[in-house]
Amino acid sequence: MTADSPDTVDVVVAPVAGRIIDITDIPDPVFAGKSMGEGFGILDTPGGDVVAPVSGKVMMVAKTGHAVGITAPSGLQYLVHLGIDTVELEGRPFTITVAKGDEVTAGQVIGTMDTAVIEEAGKSTATVVIVTNTKKKLELLDVDYGDAALGHEVARATAKVKEPTQEVATVSEAGVDTQRPAELTGFDALAWDIIDNIGGADNVRSVTHCITRVRFYLKDEARANDAVIADLDGVIDVVKAGGQYQVVIGPEVENVYQAIEAQLGPTDPDAPAEVREKPTTAVGWVKYGFSELIGVITGSMIPIIGLLAASGIIKGILSLLLTFDVITDDSNTFQIINAMSDAVFFFLPIFVGFTAARRLGADPIIVAIIGGVLTYPTLVEMSQSGADRNILGMPLNSDFFGIPFHVASYSYSIFPIIVAAWVASIVEPWLKKVIPAILRMIFVPLFEVVIVSVIILLVLGPIVMFVSTGIATVIQGLYDLSPTISGAIIGGFYQSLVIFGLHWAVIPLVAQDIAASGNSYLNAIISATMVAQGGAVLAVFIKTKLEKIKALSGPAAISAFCGITEPAMYGVNLKYGRVFIMASIGGFVGGLLTGLFNVNMWGFTGSLIGFTSFVNPEGLDFSFWGFLIASAAALGTAFVLTWFFGFKDADVEAERTVKKVRLGRRDPVAK
Repeated sequence: MTADSPDTVDVVVAPVAGRIIDITDIPDPVFAGKSMGEGFGILDTPGGDVVAPVSGKVMMVAKTGHAVGITAPSGLQYLVHLGIDTVELEGRPFTITVAKGDEVTAGQVIGTMDTAVIEEAGKSTATVVIVTNTKKKLELLDVDYGDAALGHEVARATAKVKEPTQEVATVSEAGVDTQRPAELTGFDALAWDIIDNIGGADNVRSVTHCITRVRFYLKDEARANDAVIADLDGVIDVVKAGGQYQVVIGPEVENVYQAIEAQLGPTDPDAPAEVREKPTTAVGWVKYGFSELIGVITGSMIPIIGLLAASGIIKGILSLLLTFDVITDDSNTFQIINAMSDAVFFFLPIFVGFTAARRLGADPIIVAIIGGVLTYPTLVEMSQSGADRNILGMPLNSDFFGIPFHVASYSYSIFPIIVAAWVASIVEPWLKKVIPAILRMIFVPLFEVVIVSVIILLVLGPIVMFVSTGIATVIQGLYDLSPTISGAIIGGFYQSLVIFGLHWAVIPLVAQDIAASGNSYLNAIISATMVAQGGAVLAVFIKTKLEKIKALSGPAAISAFCGITEPAMYGVNLKYGRVFIMASIGGFVGGLLTGLFNVNMWGFTGSLIGFTSFVNPEGLDFSFWGFLIASAAALGTAFVLTWFFGFKDADVEAERTVKKVRLGRRDPVAK
């Protein structure tokens, strides 16, 4: 195959009549910045017929008709986007006559566009043609700029040349023949197998990832073959929780996620990140609301968990340096290290605002600026002042144009900025509808920052802080009633929350507790449960003679002692259920001792790697020794019980037999 072979060069025609311009001149930063890929724009179109820019197969048609995707025989994927922000017109200007899967030829009429409707709505009629897989496939795009008639050749796109690929047949355990390209290896091959067995790319609404799992929102979970996915090399297990189809990967999750994202192909750039059917019953709405809340918290917290953990370790090291008189708290060295350890907590609303906005579909930069407003030094000082009047115990310590209100201290907080991101996700689309496109770059951020900041500062912020502080007070009150009993109960059952992803409802409470008060008794108990899971899987690693189990359990034990328990739980402990029970008993013992000794924790990082988090900044106290005792007891209990009662190599063979029987019968339980 040569570089100028017809199989690698696409002749691109104008999908609408008009003036062909460089993509960087399109009045939209996403397209102009080429973040979607290389291409060209078309201005001054009279509307009317829209034709296919290339021959190929229709791979996507937007519900609102404003965008059509086509894959050419060369492998290049083209997106025709009719107008800018026209998704907001709900399809009124467009009539599309082709559907996904249709074969089309270059110049074939695929629909119509009414430019008068677009202009009346204050939108731009600029049309864009983008090669969405530019980075992987496009070698060269040669565009003829200037006036062009409908269907006339305006560009030539050359695909990258590579050796012909083979297709290798594989047969899943369920007996379904699949075809994976032989060129795919490593993470790309695993990504292909996962996508194929969850029902294909067309079954995926959206996908994200956390520390150990790739999290899919599927259109139909029944199409996914759970057992086959769970048995793939590189997959630890499959979990369904919170409306998500979760594939547990472990430490390599980011590499697998990137491969999956690349293979899923183009999606409608204006489509919401997640589309789910609304429930019809009260119970359904409660489940839906809780699922949405967990999803937002997960998406908001995951990107900064590593930062919180690192900051906790630095805080602990700083405490040790003070304890052993290496530095003093009035030295410049102390101030510099303290800034490193405290910055992520102090400016938490900025970071969480950015990540929450991405999850909710608002502009991350704008919401981050709103986080900056909440942490602005003058407002922080204002929050510390008192007042004669108060409401619900909150002093009305400021006023806005004569309206008294309570300024809370939002530094170190999490929930108010998540609410701000939610408000922004509502305000922003409305602003884009009412503000003409030519003025949006300045006036959308202007009005959004003002409107959302005022709503949060005057109304929602104080309410959210009152509620979140109340929850923290209730949790602390329950702990104070009996630290020993509380520690035992939480220690015995906390890791069960991880199974369903419900621990994400607890993590922000811990983070905010540490940020606000500087410590967390609850986090100390959670730490003991991590050590217990590691102790159980460590027993499996030492006891087993099966190389496959050793390969799973060794790294899983290290991860658990580093504060990440999912590889241990899904790779080994839950698969061989008695192991998880023994680990939970170890967590019970560790939590009980943690409560009995009133062990406190001054950092976010738990398990053995987080030992510095148990050093009191005011000087080493019994919390550190209590942590060592409770951790040793949790690890030892889980290890011994697992060794004698929790695991034997015969369990592995029994587990395989059960799985084969289920697959052979197509037992619905295996789904």
